[in-house]
Amino acid sequence: MVKQKIGFIGTGVMGQGMIRNLMKHGFILQVYNRTKSRAEALFAEGAVWKDSPAEAATGADVVITMVGYPKDVEAVYFDNGILEHATSGAFLIDMTTSSPQLAEKIYQAAREKGLHALDAPVSGGDIGAKNGTLSIMIGGDAADAKALLPVFEAIGQKIVYQGKAGSGQHTKMANQIAIASNMIGVAEALAYAQHAGLDTDKVMESIETGAAGSWSLTNLGRRMLKGDFEPGFYIKHLIKDEGIALDSAKQMGLETPGLALSKQIYDALAEKGEANSGTQAIFKKYQ
Repeated sequence: MVKQKIGFIGTGVMGQGMIRNLMKHGFILQVYNRTKSRAEALFAEGAVWKDSPAEAATGADVVITMVGYPKDVEAVYFDNGILEHATSGAFLIDMTTSSPQLAEKIYQAAREKGLHALDAPVSGGDIGAKNGTLSIMIGGDAADAKALLPVFEAIGQKIVYQGKAGSGQHTKMANQIAIASNMIGVAEALAYAQHAGLDTDKVMESIETGAAGSWSLTNLGRRMLKGDFEPGFYIKHLIKDEGIALDSAKQMGLETPGLALSKQIYDALAEKGEANSGTQAIFKKYQ
């Protein structure tokens, strides 16, 4: 069986792990990143460099985008990019955490050009990207999501079709809202344990498998205690996500005070130079 050719745009912390897992499953990868040097390690492993999003899309059966911000998504799709150069019938998957409204716009524009667009943001951080265990939330046409299962299964473990275009992004907003308040709880719990003079390893052993257990506690809590604030997911990107979620909630008439408080804390950390730290650097607020 001939494996599909995938154009992949965005080789950051998440993108690199996803690309490696796709190559392990036999897919042919042609990649683009704004800073070429950040993709060089992938070339030795078999990925082929392309000089622009348009070139990465040209000739690809599937095009995946994993970039930073909604403005970056819009640029790579609409500014003489993917939509203009993708092969008719190709599948376009935006896996960036972006705006649900932008996902709907891409879907409509793709349909007009005979292309299949899905919004499929992910959760699981750098660990999930590296291990191929991401949670993938899919919006778009059900038939397209089913056709792309081999691609999704190469990079994810929990793959759920959520509904029409934009539904994947709305689901990711729900995910980020849950994380926002959870990260405050994790940081405050561990800071409390430290201030009480407890053995934090023993505290973790007791609470991470009980009702307080969560992915953030087990993975990022341990990083907090080690003083490891390297990014699996950047603070600046969580702030971006929280802004999208707050805007979407406002449009729906929904109050989200926990989300608003989390953004306030992360905004303050970013102002102190922590924008490029991992989200677990919220622990610094309590030190």
